[in-house]
Amino acid sequence: MPSYRARLQIGDVLPGHRPEEVLDTAEAAIGATHEVAAKDVEVVARVPRIVLRFTVPAAHRGAEDAEAAAVAGRMAEAVAAVATVGRLDVLRREGGRWLPVSAR
Repeated sequence: MPSYRARLQIGDVLPGHRPEEVLDTAEAAIGATHEVAAKDVEVVARVPRIVLRFTVPAAHRGAEDAEAAAVAGRMAEAVAAVATVGRLDVLRREGGRWLPVSAR
């Protein structure tokens, strides 16, 4: 099964929400339809981002990438209900590297 990473920049937590809800919401959004393999919070150039690794069922590459992009998009929408969000990157595992998924 192909492995993907969704990286989402996070800004301020919205009023009435706790910081831990950000990662919990992201995991629940992906976990509703796909297996979450790992999750983390990173800070890159002083910008926090959440990173979730998940798998999609094997098909052909175009379908796999499109499904991963849709899953990551739903995650970003869900997180936007609890925090401001920024850039979303979707990456696919190729050998020992993570490569960006092209927009379709």
